[in-house]
Amino acid sequence: MRIIRGKYGRRRFSVPTNITARPTTDFTRDNIFNVIENLVDLEDLKCLDLFAGTGAVSFELLSRGAASVTSVEKSATQARFIEKVKQELNDRNLHLLRTDALRYIRDSSTSFDFVFADPPYDLDGFGDIPQMVLESRLLHPGSIFIIEHSKKYDFSSLPHFIDHRAYGSVNFSIFKIPEENETAD
Repeated sequence: MRIIRGKYGRRRFSVPTNITARPTTDFTRDNIFNVIENLVDLEDLKCLDLFAGTGAVSFELLSRGAASVTSVEKSATQARFIEKVKQELNDRNLHLLRTDALRYIRDSSTSFDFVFADPPYDLDGFGDIPQMVLESRLLHPGSIFIIEHSKKYDFSSLPHFIDHRAYGSVNFSIFKIPEENETAD
């Protein structure tokens, strides 16, 4: 795993072979972060990485100046890897929660400025996740929410949808909660 840009840019970490996550490729991550940085200045944001996997998105967020990143990962193997990288970087702004992301979406009362979700594509109920996040307390006015998904899904009819990006077989649906003084489209 490589962190692409920012204060940890070009740092590499060997991912254990027993990790079952499907990491977002460097190419795809670089492209979606270009889109993200055109939407919002990540510096000082409170971010959430759901289904964190290897933590690549979490560490990219930290590297690019996020004030804090909460990484939610259920798998013990992936969580151990995230914790190991956190220790190597000596970054205290990453908060790892080893719990079920769906339960976290349902039960958390904390809101974030930026939420990224990369659920396993074969997860039962995958298609319901964007609506769950949009209806949760994770978002507040001005929040950006991005979900990574296969081309089989089209979330453009959901409220607050603003864009869709595809890089090869990887798709992203992007949502922005309007500021209180903005009108919804």
